[in-house]
Amino acid sequence: MVATTQQKPEAEKKKVDDKKGKTEPKKEEMTEEDQKLEEDLNLLVQRLSEPDTSLYKPSLETMRSLIRASTTSMTSVPKPLKFMRPHYNKMKEIYTSIAAPEVKKLCADIISVLAMTSDERTDTINYRILGSHEPIGDWGHEYVRHLAMEMSEEWKKEGTSDARKAELLQLTQDIVSHHMKHNAEVEACDLLIEIERLDLLVTYVQEVDHQRVCLYILSCAPLTPDPDNIILIRTALQLYLKFNRYLEAVRCAIMVNDVPKVHEIFAKATDPLLRKQMAILLGRHQIFLDYEGAEDSDALSELNSNAHLYEYFHSLARELDIMEPKTPEGIYKSHLEHSRPFGNSSQPDSTRMNLAAALVNGFVNCGFGVDKMMAETEEASRWFYKNKEYGMLTAAASQGLIWRWDIDTGLAQCDRFLYINDDYIKAGTLLAIGIISSGIQDACDPASALLLDHVQSERPIMRVGSILGLGLAYANSKRETVTKNEERGVIFELKKVLSDQKPSATPEVKGLAGLSLGLILVGTADAEAAMEMLQALMDKSETELTDPNMRFLALGIALIFLQTQDKSDVFVESLRSLPDPFGAMVSTLVEVCAYAGTGNVLKIQKLLHLCSEHYETPVAEKKTTSTRAGRGNPSATPARAAAPGNAAAGAATPAPTGTPAVVPGAPRRDGAAGPAATPAAPGVADASATDATPAAPAKPDLSSQQAIAVLGIGLIAMGDDIGSQMALRMFGHLIRYGEPVIRRAVPLALSLLSVSNPQLNILETLSKFSHDSDPDTAHNAIFAMGLVGAGTNNARLVAMLRNLASYHYKDQVSLMLVRIAQGLTHLGKGTMTLNPWHSDRQLLSPSALASLLSICYCFLDANNTVLNSRQHYLLYTLVLAMQPRMLTTLIEDEMKPGSLKQLNVSVRVGQAVDVVAQAGKPKTITGFQTHTTPVLLAHGERAELANDEYIPVTPHLEGLVILKKNPEYQPVVVSSKK
Repeated sequence: MVATTQQKPEAEKKKVDDKKGKTEPKKEEMTEEDQKLEEDLNLLVQRLSEPDTSLYKPSLETMRSLIRASTTSMTSVPKPLKFMRPHYNKMKEIYTSIAAPEVKKLCADIISVLAMTSDERTDTINYRILGSHEPIGDWGHEYVRHLAMEMSEEWKKEGTSDARKAELLQLTQDIVSHHMKHNAEVEACDLLIEIERLDLLVTYVQEVDHQRVCLYILSCAPLTPDPDNIILIRTALQLYLKFNRYLEAVRCAIMVNDVPKVHEIFAKATDPLLRKQMAILLGRHQIFLDYEGAEDSDALSELNSNAHLYEYFHSLARELDIMEPKTPEGIYKSHLEHSRPFGNSSQPDSTRMNLAAALVNGFVNCGFGVDKMMAETEEASRWFYKNKEYGMLTAAASQGLIWRWDIDTGLAQCDRFLYINDDYIKAGTLLAIGIISSGIQDACDPASALLLDHVQSERPIMRVGSILGLGLAYANSKRETVTKNEERGVIFELKKVLSDQKPSATPEVKGLAGLSLGLILVGTADAEAAMEMLQALMDKSETELTDPNMRFLALGIALIFLQTQDKSDVFVESLRSLPDPFGAMVSTLVEVCAYAGTGNVLKIQKLLHLCSEHYETPVAEKKTTSTRAGRGNPSATPARAAAPGNAAAGAATPAPTGTPAVVPGAPRRDGAAGPAATPAAPGVADASATDATPAAPAKPDLSSQQAIAVLGIGLIAMGDDIGSQMALRMFGHLIRYGEPVIRRAVPLALSLLSVSNPQLNILETLSKFSHDSDPDTAHNAIFAMGLVGAGTNNARLVAMLRNLASYHYKDQVSLMLVRIAQGLTHLGKGTMTLNPWHSDRQLLSPSALASLLSICYCFLDANNTVLNSRQHYLLYTLVLAMQPRMLTTLIEDEMKPGSLKQLNVSVRVGQAVDVVAQAGKPKTITGFQTHTTPVLLAHGERAELANDEYIPVTPHLEGLVILKKNPEYQPVVVSSKK
């Protein structure tokens, strides 16, 4: 009882205290140590304000040692700084009153540190510059970071004088030097990127940390706008050269497409195995050089030309036991499709099905050199004659896929059909020769020897086969045979076709000549060739430009500027001079190509702005047109507003809705057929639209530019993962709110984001579009599914396509595309990829990217190109992107010095882990399995050697990798128990 009575008053007292606490601000309890520290610091400040100058220096030194002794933590302000904060302005006054220079500098140092807690923005830097310049790290890491943060703000201020910049630069060098010594390379790089002085980095990086620095710089490159991204890559190149890492330097030179630099690095590298590995890398990237004058020129050009690629591929196929040829029916497995009980309305032997079978047979047995349709001459002829005209050409060209890379056998097989009476089969065989030679640069140049004879032929069909064949055979080649400016030079002969006036120079022939020139000169920014093609376009009238084949000349110009960034600016402007619907489309196309794979956010924003425009066509009129047109018009881009016909068209748009001429029922039925036939053709004026209202001819055409813009978003965003994720979200909006033309382009753009990488969300989206009511959207989605799953044998995709085949069983065109998509999914029996990225997803092969862009561009206007029963041979442009996704290890042959032989070693293959800017030596792969080479690598997988017996010449195990014996390797001896 006593206890409770005692507790009561205590509890009441506590309540009263609490009330007091609420009203009065509670003073923080300080320990004795803190109180003493505060008193000491107050005393020191007081001493400094006294007239006795002899006490200044010892007082400041004591203050300095007190501040330095405090342990700096990230979460709280160090105690001395906290207690000194009220005296900050007093310290500044003291500084001005001190006369002795040494003491003044010491005071400035202390004020610089105190300024971290003040609200004055640049005092830390200013007083640091006025101070005694002691080592910057003595004040702790947080101080250095604070300086770096203020530095980037101060540097960017307007009107900073040169003298001030020199002071700031000196300070920056101190900060960078400190960061480099204390494993903070990332902060050093960030600071130099901020102030745009990356050139300073080269002097401070040491050999131990150059790999981390370069990895960080290169991974920043896709996230920075031009021209900074090029500067980043070139800085990494200089660093690699500084430490004699020639292979990595070559990779950087390839990233910026600097061929002279590649030659220069080759000259510096002396290790013969390293030079061979560099030649292999260039061959994989399809940059083919001449090696005259080098002592090992034969070996280098052999490796660079991929001459033995087929042997290594066949050894992989034997290892996986997949040499047995497959038939199209074995791929379709049509007996598993849901069969209709009352007769299948598609004739099994229809033209389109025969065509699909030839293509699928080529895709599936690509590179194996054995199949069941083409091996026997009579069997092959029977297959060819099941098709008509252009179908024969495409069927005959499919033999090129089967003997891909194997020039000797392939040419002997093609030779059988070069002397047949039928021009279509001959032309197809010429194209097949181009396909076999693509990606292989044989010193004898059989492709140019055989194909150049027919480039100037009197028969258009022969010209078609030979011109496209040359484009595929010499894509991205820099060799003398191709570039020489004289008779029998490949580029020279193709340029002659552009200005040819012979009757056999049809628009189709000229269009293909433009495309082939684009493929051969891809990414060179060759203004002369581009100018000749532009001249050819300028000579055409507005009606001639509506020919779908003219769009290939436009594509050729765009490919020449692929990935050249700002080098294309002048040309983009000059293309705007072409008549508007075409000019707008071409200039957008060239701009999109120039920034392909860079991830440039500003360009993507510009393209989205183009997509947000609404171009109403009177055919597909809705009741809301007038309001939407009213809303869409003010936001027209300046380029569009400047178009002369546009103002009139804009003014006239609301009229049709008010006039009784447009009956709500009739035109809408028209419109259902319309989109399938016309707006899918971006370059072609909509005939029925122009009949309906004379004022609106310019309107529907501009949608062609929007289709290109959608493709462009996919093309630019494929550069980095974050950009791809954002693009996926944007495509969702475009599908919901965009015009029909935009909807048709979205599936193709989606496929560019994840080529040969069947992600579930993308497959689901494409599957939804493949059942779309608009046939063109469905066609594009089906083909896109083929691109996304190319060469993966993905089981879910195979099942989806099988269901689609029974869904579209009545529609011959859709069914043909489903079959082609099935063939692509089983590309090379699941051993190949179309993905243009390689070398640990850091290099983007220009010819592979060009081939993917070309085919997607054709599908924007599929009814006038790939699906018009004539130009299905354009599907063969995909050949340039087909590469085996294997890892084969080679070692120098001791019996034959100088040559390489295959060696099977154990490797671990697992999911790649991003190790950029991680401390220590983190694991680069996770969830690995151990295999023996040769081995297949899926998308996003990485390999490393399982033991130290061999050292790889390249850090990236992909494709053909040369190994060296490790001289320090000690085999593990397992002692057996007695």
